[in-house]
Amino acid sequence: MLDALIKLARTKCASDLHLESGRPPVLRIDGELRALGESVSSETLLAVSRKLIRKSDWPLFYEKGSYDLSITICKVRCRINIFKTVRGIGMAVRILSSFQPTVAKLNLNPDLLEILRHPHGLVLVCGPTGSGKSSTMAALIQEINLKKAKHIITIENPIEYHFELYHSFIRQREVGRDTPSFSQGLIDALREDPDVVMVGEMREPEVMRHTLNAAETGHLVLTTLHSGTVIEALGRIVSAFPAEFQYGVRAQLADSILAIICQRLIFKPELNIRVPECEILFSNLTVKSVIREGKFFKLNDIIQTGADEKMWSFDRYRKWLDRRTDWNLNTSADQEKPVEVPLNMDCTDRTQIPGFPKSRPKITKPVQSVPPPKKKKKPPSRLIEETVPKKSKYYEIGDLDNENMEDILKELNTLKKSRKKDSF
Repeated sequence: MLDALIKLARTKCASDLHLESGRPPVLRIDGELRALGESVSSETLLAVSRKLIRKSDWPLFYEKGSYDLSITICKVRCRINIFKTVRGIGMAVRILSSFQPTVAKLNLNPDLLEILRHPHGLVLVCGPTGSGKSSTMAALIQEINLKKAKHIITIENPIEYHFELYHSFIRQREVGRDTPSFSQGLIDALREDPDVVMVGEMREPEVMRHTLNAAETGHLVLTTLHSGTVIEALGRIVSAFPAEFQYGVRAQLADSILAIICQRLIFKPELNIRVPECEILFSNLTVKSVIREGKFFKLNDIIQTGADEKMWSFDRYRKWLDRRTDWNLNTSADQEKPVEVPLNMDCTDRTQIPGFPKSRPKITKPVQSVPPPKKKKKPPSRLIEETVPKKSKYYEIGDLDNENMEDILKELNTLKKSRKKDSF
């Protein structure tokens, strides 16, 4: 039953599948909920749950009332949350993309690649539920994987994207299976010589504290947060701590923050796809000073006037989307090829790669083929040269008198005899 519904959700380009006992299945397509045919019985959902949840985890499911897992069903990667409801068992299935995401494939602004130029700092990817935060964060990890030789550790709950190793060495850990919590996973990661750490979500104050510590110790840390704007993201982090610790938290944020990306998905009817609309803040001295003082309301003016530093407000980003023409529509068919770089060499610019041409040579004239050499004429044979008379006389009969005819005949006979001698 679940296999058929996931196949149907995939064909209809649905982002989520919702199942509830005694209710028909519901698909979320282009942000809207659409119900399907017949209701699903509680017995069917219970049988499906027993196949998905391990026997050793059944006591945990009954105690906690929910269970998270990621699984591939019918070649479709899914993130499933099984939970108890009044009617019985319910499921929320997130249909994940089967391709390796990149900034270009997700139709994101290329200014986000500026993040890859920094070796350390904190990157916050924010937005409401279902806005593509995990995909954006996975795209940044994939960009590093394709261009740099780094040690990357991901801590997720559950693992959504499985990365293929190109230039980076990636270790993916799932909370509950490979590590007991995000906090313990972060503590372990700092002892495992990472260059980049990805934290699936940052909700609890303890996880926030360990994430800030990891960013302060010289690592590039990427994490997600549920907030609608840049100001809300910073305010939520600071307000999660007691008042006596908030100044220290603001100081840590000011020292470690690298970029904040807040995004939401909008539907483009002319393209029949949903694309992310972003608000982007990059750190500078003014931003650090505002965060340290806690005057977050000033960040709106900084974003509006920070176009030269690759900052984007929602309004300017929407105008950029309206002007854009190079859309990536068939993301699942594209296969990203890694840049061939030597080991331990960072090449965000392809012109830095040894042997890679800095610019394509311009051809001004068509290339012409070289003509073949001319054949030399053979000199005439000696026999022919010898047969040519050395002297010849020509006479016009009209100019001669009859009296000289005898002299002419004598001379002709003499010439005839000389030719015969030369021929032999």
